[in-house]
Amino acid sequence: MNYRFLFLLLICSISFGQNYTRQDSLRGQITAERAWWDLQHYQLDVTVDIDNQSLSGFNTITYKVLENADRLQLDLQEPMRIDKVVQNGKELEWTSEGIAHFIQLKKKMKPGKEEKLTVYFSGNPRIAKNPPWDGGFVFTQDSNGKPFVANANQGIGASIWWPNKDHPYDEPDQGTIISVTTPKDLMDVSNGRLIKVDSTATTKTWTWQVVNPINNYGININIGDYVHFGEDYAGEAGKLDVDYYVLRENEAKARKQFEQTIGMLEAFEHWFGPYPFYEDGFKLVEAPYLGMEHQSSVTYGNGYKNGYRGYDLSGSGWGMEFDFIIIHEAGHEWFANNITNNDVADMWVHEGFTAYSENLYLDYHHGLQAATDYVVGTRKIIMNDLPVIGDYGVRNSGSSDMYYKGANMLHTLRMLIEDDELWRKILRGLNEDFRHQTVSSKQVEDYISKATGKDLSAFFNQYLRTTMIPNLELAIDGDQLKYRYTNIVDDFDMPVIMMLNDQEKWIFPNKDWQTEKWEDTINFVGVKRDFYVEPVMLED
Repeated sequence: MNYRFLFLLLICSISFGQNYTRQDSLRGQITAERAWWDLQHYQLDVTVDIDNQSLSGFNTITYKVLENADRLQLDLQEPMRIDKVVQNGKELEWTSEGIAHFIQLKKKMKPGKEEKLTVYFSGNPRIAKNPPWDGGFVFTQDSNGKPFVANANQGIGASIWWPNKDHPYDEPDQGTIISVTTPKDLMDVSNGRLIKVDSTATTKTWTWQVVNPINNYGININIGDYVHFGEDYAGEAGKLDVDYYVLRENEAKARKQFEQTIGMLEAFEHWFGPYPFYEDGFKLVEAPYLGMEHQSSVTYGNGYKNGYRGYDLSGSGWGMEFDFIIIHEAGHEWFANNITNNDVADMWVHEGFTAYSENLYLDYHHGLQAATDYVVGTRKIIMNDLPVIGDYGVRNSGSSDMYYKGANMLHTLRMLIEDDELWRKILRGLNEDFRHQTVSSKQVEDYISKATGKDLSAFFNQYLRTTMIPNLELAIDGDQLKYRYTNIVDDFDMPVIMMLNDQEKWIFPNKDWQTEKWEDTINFVGVKRDFYVEPVMLED
């Protein structure tokens, strides 16, 4: 099986071009028209016309004024359109530049005040070509011929279907209300908790409330002929409501496959701390695509079988011990939803830690050996084509290596720390100290350096900002081992554990040749596989 091909299907709309446009800047920068207002709340009301594959509705945006300003940027992508903008009962004018729409307010806003405006919108949203990677909306049917509809838009942005402040740095501090009107015989499942259902002769309107901050791309619509079942989880922060919404035809399979959910929550609460959204509950929701990390409404489409669509991405065998989508996408509740990158260039904070969560799940349930087998097995997927960190301010997310190069970097870091309780404390501390925040890679790197008491800047620069894998050159002369690093950034001097004959020994290589004398003739030498370096044996 071509695992690299499978992985390439997994990546999220990654841009590899280096020629950026004005639109890239309007999407990726914190423009002046974004910077002066702090997002507080969305109230999103959408009617889905399934027959015509169209949407209409409004979004009432509550924001806090930070600076005197009278021009505000909102984002909405064609073919969706803004129909009207209203503030304090008066219609506002706007100009458009591609996806960016600049709303002209009637007067300059007063700092410290909280204001609202309502944007009315309509149109036929982009149809996803290969969701969730080439995103948009999916309009399809279940096996009984009933409509099955959902959105998936991480890479392309939430503005593909509704008007919002489409930049990850600012989330609605007071949460979101999502109301979705569907045909009366169907159900909508969105984020948070269902707070009411309104009915007419032909429709139902499902209103869901999220009380925590939420990233834009995580806001989600799922419409289908759903059945619901659930259970309680006795977690670190009390009782967590765990709910499942699946197509009627798949209830029996779902009841069996979703038994993994409680074990996932146990493992991730152990490593990362309490589930971050107890107030909003946790849901798995069947969707007409592979799945995504929609906050408190994780979507699932992995066919009710273990592995990634039935295959083991690592080739180790351990990837078949869990359902990839349940474990990976739920792992994002901690890294992506609780801790969110404030620029997509740093998306490794989402994907690297979450890919790493897969082997931490294995560690919790099957031990370190299984976890190591798995994460080392994923190295075959790493391409080292571009740096993991992309370009800032232009909505560029860097290489797909953010997943398993990120995971192998973190596994290596765990080995360097040599203290699993400290490592666990760091992972939990990240989720506590950056709870419900947007952060940069630099903040995460500095946090880990401070927590370990080690300057890890060269370590992170090596693995995140270059495509170079450290070459550890080795030469044996009787009972002496010579070694040095090549293919490294300045100041990279990561120690590693060597296997010398049948014993383990730490060595401390840098760019200069060093020599270690061993007690006997060296018959075998190798680098312990936990360390993501490339050993190169030289002739003496």
